[in-house]
Amino acid sequence: MRPINYASNQITKNILRTALPLLAAQLFQLLYNVMDRIFIARIPGVGTAALGGVGLCFPIITMIAAFTNLYGAGGMPLFSIERGKGNDEEASKLMNTSFSLLLFTAGILMIVGFLFGEPILRALGASDAALVYSLPYLRIYLLGTAFTMIASGMNPFINAQGFPGVGMFTVIIGAAVNLVLDPVFIFALGMGVRGAAIATVIAQGFSAAFALRFLFGRTITIRLGLFSFREFWRNWKRAWEVVSLGISSFVMMFTNSLVQMSCNSVLAAQGGDLYVSVMTIISSVRQMLDLPVFAISEGATPTLSFNYGAKKPQHVRTAMKVMAVLGIIYTLAIWGVISWKPVPFIRIFTSDSTILADAVHSMRLYFFAFPFMTLQYCGQTTFKALKKRKKAVFFSIFRKVVIVVPLTFLLPYAFGMGTDGVFMAEPVSNVIGGAACFITMLLTVLPELREMERT
Repeated sequence: MRPINYASNQITKNILRTALPLLAAQLFQLLYNVMDRIFIARIPGVGTAALGGVGLCFPIITMIAAFTNLYGAGGMPLFSIERGKGNDEEASKLMNTSFSLLLFTAGILMIVGFLFGEPILRALGASDAALVYSLPYLRIYLLGTAFTMIASGMNPFINAQGFPGVGMFTVIIGAAVNLVLDPVFIFALGMGVRGAAIATVIAQGFSAAFALRFLFGRTITIRLGLFSFREFWRNWKRAWEVVSLGISSFVMMFTNSLVQMSCNSVLAAQGGDLYVSVMTIISSVRQMLDLPVFAISEGATPTLSFNYGAKKPQHVRTAMKVMAVLGIIYTLAIWGVISWKPVPFIRIFTSDSTILADAVHSMRLYFFAFPFMTLQYCGQTTFKALKKRKKAVFFSIFRKVVIVVPLTFLLPYAFGMGTDGVFMAEPVSNVIGGAACFITMLLTVLPELREMERT
């Protein structure tokens, strides 16, 4: 098994070799949630109601993913930069610090979720009818918090050492288990939404076990090690480095959760449970269609970080160009498809004809400025990969908190747009936030790279 050489001149090839397995892994990762939703939506008699109830759990699940990204996405660029400098010992300590943070946080989140799950769901807009489905699903899902965080949070360190194929199989194994167990637990054993959650927990356990087996094994260059409690506290400076860089990814995921909460709240008030289900479907489609852009940007991150640490500015510039061009081509194509034929995407998640007309109209609004998301991804990825903490955090907050959340309330209420206003908030934020992030990245990073080249 030959790892990718991020120091080579084959920048486009390295990005694609990293991005394509990552894309496959993310597609299978999406199956964890998508397959649950597809099967849940087809539970006889209660499918649409159950889907809406489980949809109320997504902000909490997104929050768990936010903490996972805090340590995985925060530690990996630092890890790659140190490898670029040839400092494998420091890279090892950064990886072990990230792993310790993942374990500690998983325990805290599971306890908090069990204690306060019901009031949190009610705050998210769960009615008594919806709580019948959302609370059991959430409590079972929380049992696998450590599995989920290890499987997702440690994969970046496998990819950063040039083994994206292993990272891909880490996810595929879990997704395959989930695909097999979902119909068994949901329908054959008659467990409904509880069965969907149980299948997901077991599947994530398989993924986590595979990832740990590889990271503790002999194939990989820098192996994982366990810190004692005392050693962990001696590494508090490294922990701060990981957290301070990963906070941009955390904020992005956290604000996604905040946006989901805001959207569900306004839609429940303006359109009822039906529109909460519409948003659940559109969010699921968005997750699917975001994956290639995410894979391209994450696939470019090891190349960006490694060559930045190795002081190879031309390689960094090339990686930035490849990331932007591939992302724009893809998002333009998807925007065209959604504008032309949105129905097949909706029918992946529901066959309920009563929801179709509303979902088609809302989806076209929501995806109106999808290509501008590439600009946000490119800017954010570059800032994070090159340790530009403040800019990465600022633009994470700017698009979601400063633009999307206020518009989610202003457009429906102040401008009288009703449910349409909720779905229009996203494209407006894509244009303003994406353009601002990308232009700032060009104006700040390119001069630094030119200066690096001169020295």
